[in-house]
Amino acid sequence: MQQQIWWVALAAAIAAVSLSAFTPRPPAHTAHRTQSTLKKEAPMQFPVTKTEEEWKRLLTPEQYAIARGEGTEPAFTGAYWNNHEKGTYTCVCCGQPLFSSETKFDSGTGWPSFYQPLSPQAVLERPDHTHGMDRTEVLCARCGAHLGHVFDDGPKPTGLRFCMNSGAMHFEKAK
Repeated sequence: MQQQIWWVALAAAIAAVSLSAFTPRPPAHTAHRTQSTLKKEAPMQFPVTKTEEEWKRLLTPEQYAIARGEGTEPAFTGAYWNNHEKGTYTCVCCGQPLFSSETKFDSGTGWPSFYQPLSPQAVLERPDHTHGMDRTEVLCARCGAHLGHVFDDGPKPTGLRFCMNSGAMHFEKAK
């Protein structure tokens, strides 16, 4: 009987620890951020809007799946993960300037990574609790395109890693 009680207590402790691992928490980096953070459930309005049919005509199937469908391209497959040219990365949907090659760094993840956007107003962030993870999604502030996610394991000076999808951006080479 004592052994059964011990096993029940052990199972309850393991369950409590497992559940606490999946309790949503705000990302650590948001405490020192000035950019807008949106709730995923909140309806959002953007200056550039189109119907789903218009987006599908404008974008390739891959771009649509990533930027409008919140998809992710496989690591080390996107056009810009290993791009070292000077220039500006813009939103594939609306052309909004998002990131500079000056803030791009090799994160080793297989996706283009930046330590900050061109301006705090270029992107919006919102909590993303999909796939059993607590992350922060990054969106284009002009049209709401899904760009990727931001993490707090980047280099100085910000300590952030904006891990973006190549399929959500265009690259404009510096003149």
